[in-house]
Amino acid sequence: MAKMKNVYFFGAKQAEGDGTMKELLGGKGAGLAEMTSIGLPVPAGFTITTEVCDLYYKNGRKYPQGLIEEVALNIKKLEKVTGKKLGDSSDPLLVSVRSGAAVSMPGMMETILNLGLSDISVEGLAKKTGNRRFALDAYRRFIMMYGSTAMGIDREKFDHAFAEIKESYTRKRLKIANTVKVADTDVNEEELDILLKNYKALYKKEIKKDFPQDPVEQLWGAIGAVFNSWMADKAITYRKVENLVGVKGTAVNIVQMVFGNMGETSGTGVCFTRDPNTGENTFYGDYLFNAQGEDVVAGIRTPIKLSDFEKKDPKAYKQLLAVRKTLEKHYTDMQDLEFTVEEGKLYMLQCRTGKRSPAAAFKIAVDLVTEKLITRETAVSRIKTSDIEGIFYPAIDKSQTADLKSAFLVQGIDAVPGAACGKVCFSAKKAEEIAASGEKAILVRKETSPEDVGGMHAAQGILTATGGKTSHAAVVARGWGKCCIVGCEKMDINYEKKFFEAGGKTIKEGEYITLDGSSGNVYKGELKLVAPKLPPAYDTLMKWADDLRTIKVRTNVDTPYDAVHARKLGAEGIGLCRTEHMFFDTEERILAIREMIIADTIEGRKKALSKLLPFQTKDFEGIFKAMDGLGVTIRLIDPPLHEFVPHDENGQKALAKATGTTFEIVRQRVEKLHEANPMLGHRGCRLAVTYPEILEMQVTAIMTAACNMTKKGITVLPEIMIPLVIDGKELKMLADIARKTADAVIEKKKIPVKYLVGTMIETPRAALLADKIALEADFFSFGTNDLTQMTLGMSRDDAGKFLPDYVDENKAGIFRYDPFQSLDQEGVGLLVTNGIDKARSVKAKLKIGICGEHGGDSASVKFCCRSGMDYVSASPFRVPVARLAAAQASIEAKKRALATPVQKKKAPAKKAVKK
Repeated sequence: MAKMKNVYFFGAKQAEGDGTMKELLGGKGAGLAEMTSIGLPVPAGFTITTEVCDLYYKNGRKYPQGLIEEVALNIKKLEKVTGKKLGDSSDPLLVSVRSGAAVSMPGMMETILNLGLSDISVEGLAKKTGNRRFALDAYRRFIMMYGSTAMGIDREKFDHAFAEIKESYTRKRLKIANTVKVADTDVNEEELDILLKNYKALYKKEIKKDFPQDPVEQLWGAIGAVFNSWMADKAITYRKVENLVGVKGTAVNIVQMVFGNMGETSGTGVCFTRDPNTGENTFYGDYLFNAQGEDVVAGIRTPIKLSDFEKKDPKAYKQLLAVRKTLEKHYTDMQDLEFTVEEGKLYMLQCRTGKRSPAAAFKIAVDLVTEKLITRETAVSRIKTSDIEGIFYPAIDKSQTADLKSAFLVQGIDAVPGAACGKVCFSAKKAEEIAASGEKAILVRKETSPEDVGGMHAAQGILTATGGKTSHAAVVARGWGKCCIVGCEKMDINYEKKFFEAGGKTIKEGEYITLDGSSGNVYKGELKLVAPKLPPAYDTLMKWADDLRTIKVRTNVDTPYDAVHARKLGAEGIGLCRTEHMFFDTEERILAIREMIIADTIEGRKKALSKLLPFQTKDFEGIFKAMDGLGVTIRLIDPPLHEFVPHDENGQKALAKATGTTFEIVRQRVEKLHEANPMLGHRGCRLAVTYPEILEMQVTAIMTAACNMTKKGITVLPEIMIPLVIDGKELKMLADIARKTADAVIEKKKIPVKYLVGTMIETPRAALLADKIALEADFFSFGTNDLTQMTLGMSRDDAGKFLPDYVDENKAGIFRYDPFQSLDQEGVGLLVTNGIDKARSVKAKLKIGICGEHGGDSASVKFCCRSGMDYVSASPFRVPVARLAAAQASIEAKKRALATPVQKKKAPAKKAVKK
């Protein structure tokens, strides 16, 4: 058996890995290997694989056998390539130790820079570079990072020690005014010497031993810190929020250090090859002179724009511009780059597909097709569900000119577009609490850190006092399509007293503010928001998607208004119109349905139903008009009758008075309707079996409306759906009544209307007996909401108490996703495919669709396509998601077909010839 390879080296324009190995090397490791292979300036190093992380946790946080020796071997390789030695007293090799999972998790895991520095090697670095201040600055960063990351010392203790030096020494020496902030770069060599002594004393006080001087001990401490950060609370929260499951772990990248803090010809930056907010083909990013890697992302200092970097260091900028062109052409997508300039020479530290706003995602995809870098199929495949959702995020209503002027507070950097209103929250915990109570929150911080990720996700928008467009807050918010303003330096935050001051106004925690992420403006109060204008690229790409998909996309709506709206969003019919929702529209309607329920004779029920008939007819007319020429599936009454009656004494007395009966009769009737488990009780088609007059009234209303609208020139395609069937005999009985009633209306009106009668498959028995039920049906629609509940034996209303444990891969991990949001393909999906196969075995062309909430979930839609359904149906705002998913399913099906080798037919065996 071959020995598992745990470490992959890259350097001197050669790499053992490549860009296709993200699952094994993580995104960062694969990117470094690929950039090395194509000849870009990348510091040498090696990557410990994600499989090691997986084994580390499976083995009780112990490393696999042979890893220590493999790392030692690769350190030797690195020393040979660089010509430097780890821990050397005259020319020490220093390395960074960084995380890197297969999927981007910005800021969620740990990084340690300048590893290899010690009391001896720091002097060697000083002599070699001729810059002792730089060497001491690198050492103080290393002690702080190692102490806080590897050893768990509170980072604020290091920050406090640094602040004391600045205030006690630097401010006095430079005579800096109290109103001006002392910069890190203001601290001189002597002051850094004092700081290093204080840092080492702090380390010894907290850890009870001296700061390690052995670089190998430092290295393994850092490697352990990166692996341990995979299961840190912030990383777990981020994976839950992003629904990242099945990811093995993080890789660890050990890379030769290059220094951006060597003076004014050095620096560090983060950039995107295109604007991640608009998608425009312009170079976009931030740069900090005389700084190290994490300074830009952490948002501790506000950086300069790339255009200013070009003016101040055109030579280094020109190198970066060449790399931009190379990488975008190589990867055929917008790239997110991290780089360092060391005394005028560019080094690339990271390359990954850049996170982008929803609007930018569409523009970039369409532009890359126009530029002939990718195909339409690739463009459609790259759009995510979150991009579709985000494209509909609100914007500030610019017509409220006076309000905008009077409410203006301050302007920051427009990091992520869109708009958001909410209550000010100064901590992630507070934002989560406000959101959990059903209110909207805006997270306001000096700068965000990965620990804030839960509150960032809960908030409607994010506002920070520092940072640039590539800071932690901006990168994470952009990935979620969440409005974000950063670098708001004129905003003074007081965490202790819970308020901030800006524009001469004080805003307390709990007060409303409004963010305009497109301009960077912050406003006091709750301003009016409006639906955004969709970019032209959205329409272009969605047309491509419609051309590619092979199934129809319908919508679930109950009103003409929603039907019109859904059609604008691309709906090709109605897959579910719930008639019972119409009963609650007015007092007159609810009284009529209650009168029918209270009645104890057929005549009484029919009399009450006759009052509902004109209302239902008018509703259906509006829906048929809105869906002119498209199919409309109308589900007959489904909920149990107890949902329509009052359960309090005052309500029952009012009903008795309105219907001319006694309170006692009403009370008794309501009590009789009570069921221990109404979901499995007297509902759906069972109501029609007991009270066929309800079915007759509803079918009469549907067909009367159909005839009336046909007469007006509207093309009507009604589909009558009988819910909750469990048997072919049951459906035949009710379908016969429906058809008899429909034909009677057509005969009376003398207007021919074609109609269908079908059923919802939402019980396991119906799915198992689908062939028998199909004999009586013109169509099937899978109601996967109830089918999921009945198959799993879980109520979706109550499962929230325990279902998270079933989805959490670190607990039970039974489901990959919440089965009420994304179809349980393994269990419920088996019933669906069984039902389709059985039904089509007796009716090959039976129309089949889905109308549960799963019809708007991307993974579920793709399953429906693979299963052979004719359409999916989703709520209006999920219609574009379903259109996109159906197109992606077609693309994936073509790829599978191309990948599957064609089986050659065996030639018939030759008969032996008799001699």
